[in-house]
Amino acid sequence: MLADLSVEYYAKLERGNIAGASAGVLDAIAGALQLDDAERSHLSDLARAAATPGLKFQRRAVKKPAPIRRGLQLALDTITTGPAFVRNGRMDILATNALGRAFYEDVFAAPGLGNLARFNFLDLARSRVFYPDWDTAADASVAILRTEAGRDPYDKGLQDLIGELSTRSDEFRTRWGAHNVRRHGTGVKSFHHAIVGDLTLAYEGLELTTEPDLSFLIYAAEPGSPSEERLRLLASWAATRTGASETAAEALQTMAEHGDA
Repeated sequence: MLADLSVEYYAKLERGNIAGASAGVLDAIAGALQLDDAERSHLSDLARAAATPGLKFQRRAVKKPAPIRRGLQLALDTITTGPAFVRNGRMDILATNALGRAFYEDVFAAPGLGNLARFNFLDLARSRVFYPDWDTAADASVAILRTEAGRDPYDKGLQDLIGELSTRSDEFRTRWGAHNVRRHGTGVKSFHHAIVGDLTLAYEGLELTTEPDLSFLIYAAEPGSPSEERLRLLASWAATRTGASETAAEALQTMAEHGDA
């Protein structure tokens, strides 16, 4: 009644027969169900996919993520006081600044391999420590993937990731069945980093105008807070480690030039 639809037609839509539903009908349903912006967009994505069934024959082969633009990496590198990174809708971390790489050190190790969802569900020993509120982080991770699945339902790489997580993680499979969606916009998160301990960081997610399928995220600590000091310590640790690696590489190069290696 709230959407001014017949019971029969609404039941048809709920069964997934959404092809042909007008924008007005979808808007009425969204209003009646009090959907938020992310849920409204997801409903529109589902309707678009249903209206263009030929898309399933255009499913792309899995490809490695393309390198990000040089300008985007430079923009990341100018951020020095907080972790910053770029990810795609599958939650692959495509690029970071120096502090972001140190911040997500465990995510880049196996079995996460640079994917936040894989780290969340397949590396429970470390992810449950890294995310003190693990359930909230897990819910958000699945909701982001569900949103991406609505936006690009025939992405083979995304399908493979969802299949892997569904097969290997009961926690993921249960959450995936809930069909929740969300946008990763702004807020405050708590972390426990293996090197510097507890961190409380505000975050901002930025949409890239020229590459809307990518997200640019920045974490920042409150000025003068313990978290700000711990980020400084993390930056110092990362710089020391990088410096040691560069020194070792230079030594090996010198040995090679003198025929000692």
